[in-house]
Amino acid sequence: MRVSPDQVVRQVFSETIAAHERFAASGVAHVIAAADAISRAATAGHKILAFGNGGSAADAQHLVAEFVGRFEAERRGLPAIALTPDSSVVTSIANDYGYERVFSRQIEALGQKGDVAIGISTSGRSRNVEAGLAAAKERGMVTIALTGRDGGQMGLDADIHLNVGETSTARVQEVHITILHAICSLVELTLMSP
Repeated sequence: MRVSPDQVVRQVFSETIAAHERFAASGVAHVIAAADAISRAATAGHKILAFGNGGSAADAQHLVAEFVGRFEAERRGLPAIALTPDSSVVTSIANDYGYERVFSRQIEALGQKGDVAIGISTSGRSRNVEAGLAAAKERGMVTIALTGRDGGQMGLDADIHLNVGETSTARVQEVHITILHAICSLVELTLMSP
């Protein structure tokens, strides 16, 4: 049976709305906790380091752009770095140490106690993201994991776990970007409050 383009589009919207509603039913408190940790770190002069692979790398870069630039309000830029865009750093670490260390090595170089590490993985099983969060924890950083499916070891080990319990990578990514935008809204609200 042939499915019409109209049906495909409506199905995508229906599925993503349902995924958002499922996350909102139990995940709001975790979003607030993540935004609070980021706000406290930024207020104290600490950095936010964000990382992931593929679409999650793009989400990390998107989040950092919102922090360093602005989201919806005029405010000071926040010290945030994505660990994915520097191809020389990423490829030299991958070549010399293995791809599993591309984030942990950067955390070792840039992370300090009180900073926040945000690891994003739609499966929760990305070994390099897991290693990056573990390195951050060893350095006394606050660790935040955005995951999909059951969250894997990343979710178990993180200080704050934002799990989108969907099996579709696309649906997880869609909810992740909404979560990140909600965090940005809360951080800006906190930083602009008298």
